[in-house]
Amino acid sequence: MRYFSRLRLLLKQRFDLIHNERMKLGLLQAFPFWIASLLTGLVAVLYAKMFAWAEELSAAIFGWHHWLIFIQAPIFIFIGWWLVKLFAPASRGSGIPQVMAAIDIVDKNPKSDVTSLLSLKVAATKIASSLSMVLGGAAVGREGPTIQIAGSVFKFVYALIPAGWPKVAKPNMIVAGAAAGLAAAFNTPLGGIVFAVEELSRSHISFYRTALFSAVIIAGLTAQAMLGPYMYLGYPQVDGLSWYILFIVVIVAILGGIAGSYMCQLIIKVLRWKARTLTSTRQNLFFSVGCSLLLASGAFFVSHAIVGSGKEIMQQLLFTDVKTNEWYVFPLRFIGPLLSFTTGGAGGVFAPGLTAGACIGASVADWFNLHATDANLLILAGMVSFLTGITRTPFTSAILVLEMTDRHSVIFHLMVAGLIAGLASLLVDKKSFYDHLKHDYLKEFKNSAPHG
Repeated sequence: MRYFSRLRLLLKQRFDLIHNERMKLGLLQAFPFWIASLLTGLVAVLYAKMFAWAEELSAAIFGWHHWLIFIQAPIFIFIGWWLVKLFAPASRGSGIPQVMAAIDIVDKNPKSDVTSLLSLKVAATKIASSLSMVLGGAAVGREGPTIQIAGSVFKFVYALIPAGWPKVAKPNMIVAGAAAGLAAAFNTPLGGIVFAVEELSRSHISFYRTALFSAVIIAGLTAQAMLGPYMYLGYPQVDGLSWYILFIVVIVAILGGIAGSYMCQLIIKVLRWKARTLTSTRQNLFFSVGCSLLLASGAFFVSHAIVGSGKEIMQQLLFTDVKTNEWYVFPLRFIGPLLSFTTGGAGGVFAPGLTAGACIGASVADWFNLHATDANLLILAGMVSFLTGITRTPFTSAILVLEMTDRHSVIFHLMVAGLIAGLASLLVDKKSFYDHLKHDYLKEFKNSAPHG
C-alpha cells in the first residue's frame, strides 16, 4: 500500500513538473504575440485618427472651392504614388495580397527574408501614401493597409525574439498580425479570426490555438481603450421584415457578387496593362496624374460621392429616411476605386467595396418600393455581396458586416447573401482579387531574389 502511495506521489510530482513546464513554455511563446498585438492596437488607432482627419480636410478643401479639386487631386495622388515608388514599392495598393504572399513564402521556407513585403519601412510608407491619397480625394480605405501594417509590426517583433527563446512559427506570427490588424481596424474580433482562417491560412483554426485569439483580443481591446467600444457603422433598424425579403436578398447577392468581381477584374487588367506597357517613370507619372484628373472631373462635374472611402454614404443610407441614391452614385463608387487603386498609391478596397454594395442594395430596395427596415437589410446584404465578390470569403464578409452593425437577427440573411454572391462571382472570375495580386507579388519577389 505504501508503495502505491509513493508511486502516486511520484507521478503527481512528475505531472506537475511537466504541466508547469508547458505553462511556462506557452507563456513565453505567447509573449511576443501580446507585445506585437499591443503595438498593433496603438498604431491602428493612430492611423484611424489620421485617416479620418485626412478625409475631413479633403472634404473641407472641396467645400471651400470646388475647383480646387483639380489642384488637390493631382498633387496629393502624385505624392502618394511617388512615396511608394521611392521608398517601398510593395506598399502600394491594399496590403492584403502582400501579406498573403509573405505567408506563402515563409510557409515554404521560414528563413526567407520578406522584408520587401513586410517591414516598418513598408508600414510607414503605407501610412504616408494612403493619407496623401485620401487628401487627394482618392476612393480608398484604411482596412487593407492596416492589415499590412499589422503584419509588418508582428514581423518586426518576431525579428527581436532572442535566439534562446522558445520557438515561435513565423507564418503564425504574420497570420496573427493580419487578423489583429483587421480586428483593430473594424473593431470586429470575430471578423479578424474568420478572415485569418478563411482567406490567409486556409487551414483549421486549432492550428493557431491561443496565439491568434490573444492577438485579436489584445489589439481589439487596445483600440477600444483609446476609441471606446465604437461600432464601425452603428445600429440600423432591421426588425419587422417582410416574409418575402429573402428572395430579394438573393437578387442583391447576385448583382453585388458579379459587380464586385467585375470591378476587381478591371483593376487587375489595368494594373497588368500598366506593368507591360508603361515602362518608364514618366509614363507612370502621367498615368497617375491622368487618373487623378478624371477623379477630380467626376467630383466637380457630377458628384462628390466619387471621392473618399464612402463611409458617410453608408451611414446616410442606413440611418436616415433617405434610402435611395441618385442613379449615378453607384457608377461613381465603381469608377472611383478603379481610378484610385490603379494610380499606384496605397489604399484599400474594403470600405469602397462596402459602399458600392450599399448603393446596390438601396437601388434594389427602391425598385421594389420597400419600407425602411427591408431597405436596411438589402443595404447590408449588398455590402456583404460586393465584398464577397472582391474577397471570395462569404463568411468573413457576413461576420464583418454583422459586427459593424450588431444586427444578429439577420445573420442568416447575410450568410445567404455571402454564399450566393460567392457563387455568382465565379461567373466573372474563378479567382479572387487578392489571389491574382498575390500571384503578382510572388512573381515580383522571385524575380527580385538574388540568384546564384
